[in-house]
This record gives sequence, structure tokens and C-alpha cells, in this order.
Amino acid sequence: MTDLNGVLQDHVGEGRAPGAVGLVARGDRIEVAAVGSVDAEGSAPMARDTIFRIASITKPIVAAAVMVLVDEGRIGLDDPIAPWLPELASPSVVRTPDSPVDDVVPANRPITVEDLLSSRAGYGFSSDFSQPAVTLLFNQVPPAPPFPQPAPAPDEWMAKLAAVPLLHQPGQAWLYNTCSDLQGVLIARVTGRSLPEFLAERLFEPLGMADTAFEVPPAKLGRFTSYYQPDAAGTPVLADAPEGQWSRPPAFPSAAGGLVGTVDDWLAFARMLLAEGTVGDRRLLSAAAVRRMTTDQLTQGQRKAGDLFLEGQGWGYGGSVDVDPVNPWIVPGRYGWVGGTGTTAHLTPATGTVALLFTQLSMGSPIPPEIMRDFWRYATGV
Repeated sequence: MTDLNGVLQDHVGEGRAPGAVGLVARGDRIEVAAVGSVDAEGSAPMARDTIFRIASITKPIVAAAVMVLVDEGRIGLDDPIAPWLPELASPSVVRTPDSPVDDVVPANRPITVEDLLSSRAGYGFSSDFSQPAVTLLFNQVPPAPPFPQPAPAPDEWMAKLAAVPLLHQPGQAWLYNTCSDLQGVLIARVTGRSLPEFLAERLFEPLGMADTAFEVPPAKLGRFTSYYQPDAAGTPVLADAPEGQWSRPPAFPSAAGGLVGTVDDWLAFARMLLAEGTVGDRRLLSAAAVRRMTTDQLTQGQRKAGDLFLEGQGWGYGGSVDVDPVNPWIVPGRYGWVGGTGTTAHLTPATGTVALLFTQLSMGSPIPPEIMRDFWRYATGV
């Protein structure tokens, strides 16, 4: 088998991802490869400390922050969210997922904190993007990344979301993305602090995640990649430069996908989870909180309905959990997720393995690109 550098080199270059950083940690043994360039012009080589837009691998980090509040007793998993998110105190639900947005019934129970964590609150999307409620959701509150600056501030975002009916009754179905952004608003309102401030104090600083934030300060822009999206022919087209969307704080810090960071920052977070919530002699999360995060919370029917995103996987809190080895890289119990900006992060508690791959080329669809599939095969030894 080739080494990690060889795996990545096969997928980097002209007409493909300009560069990539991969890291595989097996216990204390770490293999890192940085290949290609930070941009299509080749202005600087990739490095281990290159900063990327990490997109949806933001989700596990924010879920962990919610569990910090659960551990402290400030919120409970079964608590209705209405005291903190009153805009969603009495949601309506479309009569069927394909119904017009004015054909609604009342929610049969309140949305709970656990509904947000497990992405079963009724907001979001799955396989059918043409459903009227999903279309309205995208029109009202389009996903902020990869262009966070136009998104409104949290209170306005919540007001817009409240005008959208739920696609399913609370707890009934897994839907992607929106529940993570709601987690971020929940954290801010429970704590009375901004999401960036709370994450920095309770996770980033104790874990030494020095480069993880919702913006890149001027002194670090030299380590920040450009970001590309493929055109119809698959050719990378510049979508955001280092001085662009992430060069200043956003009005809406997206808990679903707004963070930037490095592979070593995410490794520190993963190792905290592998250590059942501890870093050194400090406990950031209870072992029970980590177990809930990394355990599949979905029914078989909910997993099947989410197959566009969850092929062979269930969902814990903030990330997927491998369940059914339908592909060779699926390892039952593996936890993590992928980011639409070309990132992937997983940890496997049974083996103590962490596998991280950061690129700057958009995935373009929920189907993982070949570079990710080959990286997963390498990381799992198949």
C-alpha cells in the first residue's frame, strides 16, 4: 500500500483540488501529508498548519458545546426549547412533506433540546429538495457557508425561520443542517454570550485550538487557503479568496458550518472525545455526554430516509455514526462527518484512530469525492 502522501498526490493538481492536508493518528502515532498548493496559482505550498474553511465538521464541535450546558444542568435533553427560542414555541407542520406551505397542522409536541442535537426537530432537508417547505426554508434562511457575510444576525434569522413550517413532526424524521444552526442560537441565548465567545472559552482555549474561529485575523491570512467550487466540467473556479468572506466576523456565526481551522486543531477535539471528555487532568465533557454524542440516535426508518446523506450511517449528536458496512471504509462505531468545502473528520473509539482530510475544493454534492473515499480506505487499512 502506498503512503498517505501518495494517496493525496493522486488527487491533487491541475483541474482537481489544488492541495490537501491529511492526518491519520493511530494512538500516539501520527502520519501527516501536506501536498499541492494553497491556491490554484501555486503561490504557496500546503503546510500542516494551513487554515481551511472546515464547513460541516463544525457540527460535532457545536454539539459538544451544547452538551457542556447539559452537563452543567443549565439545559436538559428533554427540555422544550421554547424558553430560549420562543419563536419556535408553537410551530406548525405541513400536513404531508409534499403539501403546500399553507396546508399545516399544529405540532403534536414541543421541540426539545434533544431534537436539535439529533437533527429531528422537523427543520432541514434530506433527499427531496423540491418539497414546498424545503424551498421556503432555503428562501428564508439559506445555509450561510460558503458565503456567511450576507446572513442576517441571529434574532432576524430566527424570525425568518419561524415563518417556515416544519417538514415533519418533532422527533419523527432526521433532516440535515438547520438544527445545528439552531444549536448555535440556543447556546448564545442560554449563556447570554455570543457563540464565538462561548466556544473559545469552553472548548478552543482548553484544547489549544488556536486557529479555530469564525473568521481569520489579518496576521493569519497568509496561512489561509483560497476556496474553489467546480464548474459544470469539474474545473475548480475561485469562490472565495483569503481576504473574502472569512476575513471579518460574520453577523451570523453558523454552527452548521462556519468555522475555520487546522487539522491539528480538529485532532485536539477528536482526542478529547476519545479520552471520554478529558484533556490532561481537566474534564470538558462527561463520559456520558461523549457516549451520547457518538452513539446512533436514529431508528432504522430514519436512517433509511436519510440515505442521500447517511449511506450506511446513523446520526449521533452533531455527526454521523457508522452502522452498516455497505462500503469498505465504513467501520461500525466510527463518528464524524464531512464538510461541503472539501473536508472530512472521523474518530473511531474502538481503535483510537483519528482520520482528517482537509481540501479547498467544494464537494459539489453529498456523494463523497474520490479523494475522500481513497483517504478513508487508507485510514481504515482496506
